[in-house]
Amino acid sequence: MKFSFFSMPLHLPNENPSLAFKRDLSLIKLAEELEYDGFFVGEHHTAAWENIPSPELILSKASAYTKKIQLGSSLVSLPFHHPFNVAERFAFLDHLTEGRLVLGVGPSSLPPDVKLYNIPPQDLNPMMRESTEIIKLLLESEEPISYSGKYWNIKDMFIQLKSYQQPRLPFATASVGSERSLEFASMYDMHLWSLGIENLPPNAIHWSKQWKKMEEFSERLGTNPSKDDWRLVTYVHLAETTKQAWDEVEKAIERDVHEYFYVINGFEGWVADKTQDPYSLTAKQIVKERNWIIGSPEDAIKKINELNDKADGLGGLMFTTHEWTGQNSINNSLELFARYVMPEFKGHNKSIKQAWDLTVQDRKNNLIPKLSNKEESPDIKKHKSNLYLDR
Repeated sequence: MKFSFFSMPLHLPNENPSLAFKRDLSLIKLAEELEYDGFFVGEHHTAAWENIPSPELILSKASAYTKKIQLGSSLVSLPFHHPFNVAERFAFLDHLTEGRLVLGVGPSSLPPDVKLYNIPPQDLNPMMRESTEIIKLLLESEEPISYSGKYWNIKDMFIQLKSYQQPRLPFATASVGSERSLEFASMYDMHLWSLGIENLPPNAIHWSKQWKKMEEFSERLGTNPSKDDWRLVTYVHLAETTKQAWDEVEKAIERDVHEYFYVINGFEGWVADKTQDPYSLTAKQIVKERNWIIGSPEDAIKKINELNDKADGLGGLMFTTHEWTGQNSINNSLELFARYVMPEFKGHNKSIKQAWDLTVQDRKNNLIPKLSNKEESPDIKKHKSNLYLDR
């Protein structure tokens, strides 16, 4: 199982944005040091809180500070850009990252951005699909490409610098569970990022069933996406105890939902009970409804096992970045997860735990010899005395 980050990002609009961007870069460096697998950055142009307009620029800088972590966009709003520019820039960035790049694409899910570009909402998805097809052709073709579409027309266009990864860099997209989005992901063997919400839109497929639907589409389309590239998108915050974790973030969870998400998207999707006052929605209700993980490392292990079993195996988890508490607490959460949770799902500590279990069992069975004082050297006795003094 792999673990990565989905960064919108989400910064309060009353602070210095330059310092916020420095924290974002520091977070990417920390993620690599703690052996997380990937970090993905979004594109937004309005609404202040999500304030990175160009993921490829910050990823380019991040690539200079990192060596192995996968990097990518989450997501590029394809209707806002000419497909040639997207293909060329991300092929170039794939070289700068030495093949660590994933192109995450979407139609734009931020209503103020759509208003800014004055694009009819019904055109967003078909524009994204047409753009994706053109980008694929440009990245894979050894000849100049011409394409006559509803939204873009290109004639004899050729990318002189193809992507570092061949035949092209991978694509990714996010889904709430619509069949349309899952079919789209299947068409291009995309990485799929499923939002782990329980209060689904009408006719949406539950996150735990989305990969099965992907396989059905792929069988029909003759494509082969990998389940290893499937991520469940959630939020995570850990502390040494469950109580401490909740104390650190509970108020800020309600702040972000009540003061930001309600403004940009309304109450729909947040309040399952239509009779409930939206502003009475509590952090605990939000966390339960969206499968967020708040608590101790032990709580996280238990919850991830539940999610993994429900989905009949996940490729991994993707954490949405947040600033619910101070940076020290956020960093501590990431370290706790890396030290105590990730090894459980990557198998890194399996043999170590087995070796300790064997040692404990041998002691119970009196198979470990006990050294008498006569057998101990003076140096050993002195060392043991020092240990007791240290305590």
